[in-house]
Amino acid sequence: MASKSRVSILDYFNIVCEGENGKIESNCKACGTRIQAKRTVTSNFVTHLKRKHQAMYDEFVRKKDVKRESMQNCTGPPSGRVISQSSPGMNKFDYSDPRQSLISEAIAKMIIRDLQPTQMVEYEGFRELLQLLEPRYIPVPCHYIQQQLLPAYVSQVQLAAKQALKGAESCSVTLDLWRSSSVANNCGAGYLGVTCHFMNAEWHIRSALLACLPLTDHGNTQQILSEFDEISESYGMSGKVFRVVADLSLCENRSPFRFPGFNLIGNGEEDEEGEEDCSDEEPGAGEAKEASSNENRKSLDQCLGRSRVDCFARLLAQCVKEGVCASPQISLPLNKASHLYNYIVATVAPEKLVQVFGSNTSTNWQRPSSMDKWNTQLKVLRQMVESMDFLEDIVDRNDLVLGNLEKALLRELVEVLEPFEEASDMVQGDKHVSISLALPCVLGLRKHLAEVVTHQCSGIVMGLSQALDRRLAGILEDPLYVTAATLDPQFKLSWSSDSDWHKQVLLEEVGKHTRPLSPLEHHSEAQPSPSKRCKLFSFIKQRPTAQAKTVEQELSTYLHEEPTDEDPLQYWKRKSIDFPLLSQVAKKVFTVPATTTSVDQIFNLVSKTLRPEQCRFLPKNLDTLIYLKANYRILWS
Repeated sequence: MASKSRVSILDYFNIVCEGENGKIESNCKACGTRIQAKRTVTSNFVTHLKRKHQAMYDEFVRKKDVKRESMQNCTGPPSGRVISQSSPGMNKFDYSDPRQSLISEAIAKMIIRDLQPTQMVEYEGFRELLQLLEPRYIPVPCHYIQQQLLPAYVSQVQLAAKQALKGAESCSVTLDLWRSSSVANNCGAGYLGVTCHFMNAEWHIRSALLACLPLTDHGNTQQILSEFDEISESYGMSGKVFRVVADLSLCENRSPFRFPGFNLIGNGEEDEEGEEDCSDEEPGAGEAKEASSNENRKSLDQCLGRSRVDCFARLLAQCVKEGVCASPQISLPLNKASHLYNYIVATVAPEKLVQVFGSNTSTNWQRPSSMDKWNTQLKVLRQMVESMDFLEDIVDRNDLVLGNLEKALLRELVEVLEPFEEASDMVQGDKHVSISLALPCVLGLRKHLAEVVTHQCSGIVMGLSQALDRRLAGILEDPLYVTAATLDPQFKLSWSSDSDWHKQVLLEEVGKHTRPLSPLEHHSEAQPSPSKRCKLFSFIKQRPTAQAKTVEQELSTYLHEEPTDEDPLQYWKRKSIDFPLLSQVAKKVFTVPATTTSVDQIFNLVSKTLRPEQCRFLPKNLDTLIYLKANYRILWS
């Protein structure tokens, strides 16, 4: 008779300890990796085995199959564990079967990535699809995903984030708030996202969403900062936070700017509620928003002081908005171009448009979230302008054909905004240094606007210049941005028109954020290795002990070297021994992001896709789904 011993995934792990609620910590027998999960939720163990040790996973699956067959032949199906056959010779999976766990995990991943309600697992159509794809799978109830799987994933992310932050010397934080008036009655006043940016020991920038919290009063700055303080304490960040990126729009109902009338995400319809458009603001609305922004700035500055900074990418988008809105006549040709775009996308075969929009455009046409940013829309507009003759040849409607004056206006608009698009694209991403690009970008944009020659868009150029001076001119004298640009080895002080003054600014900033190395640290660095101190090599003269350099000496040596295109992080990792004081500051300054965060992009996606008027209400556990979606790479990198 076959053995009745149980085959368990835990046979491949050494259990270190078992806590309350069945939570266990174990080490993989093959590689020693520490994994934490509940005893009843084995998907973490199964996933690790499948990804890291395929042979062991295959052996485990084979043992499970053999065990199941032997149990069926000898004793019949275990009571309550195997459901009736779906087809001749086919039984349902056991709940502990790794394939059952992997499918459940895949469903949870889909719910997280698409921000779907957990109730979807009980929809009749969804279960029919599962039955078709894998008849042996046992559909899990929504409360299993909501009360067991998702909380287990949250615990994993929190544990990983806390562990990573332990080794971080300093960090920067971004505060993002989302609120949509169209769903306010459905989900409350808003959500606060707290994202931490830090550098690990290998000089790699890492970002993690620490919390996504529902807010009862989105306009209460004190409540937002109180939540931030609690999160900082729970993650051990107290005293480590270098800068807080908290925009003026933190307490406003903001949405991404897009060109007035240029609707590339629908069917040429008018703006939806909540969309930000400068063409339909009521008189006095701009002044009211400005007054609200000033009040929010004062409140944030009082609480955060000099540690608060604005998001450069969002300020840049605001400048573009104000510049474009300075020329009302641009709305008509933009609206016409939008109708032309939507018409050709709906009526022309995608393969014909490859030469205009590229081979991957057909996927982007179906993604509203990919078209909600001004720089993405500008790319599409440029492609249309460059191929306008071809598009007009394949369009059979004369009312969509643009006139020569309209084409010239759009061509000039694209030319004027191209450097702004370049600056916006340059700072995108959270894995490279972006803060050091802000100051050179502002100088480059100023030069561009002073030299560009236009015939139709002079009003836009003037509006952009005024917006740039109003919103971004302060960057040129801000010690943070001066320090970041100077410590970027590709720039140093090559951008400066007054290098002596900027050197002094940098020295003062370095003095605030460095600690002198102790004599013990200098002594330990200067000591030769044991092999060099042995008697065998006593005839070799020892190198004289290096004297510690002052900040001035470090800066002078650093600036004397030629600028290099080497990645700033790799440069300072390599030079941290030569310039210990400057590298301390670089490790802090470079954690400040100049771009928006992943949770901000998710907020924008939610505001566009989950609307009551579209019968898409927010899931009850939206904050959990947003948290896991933003940290998806931590769970499934």
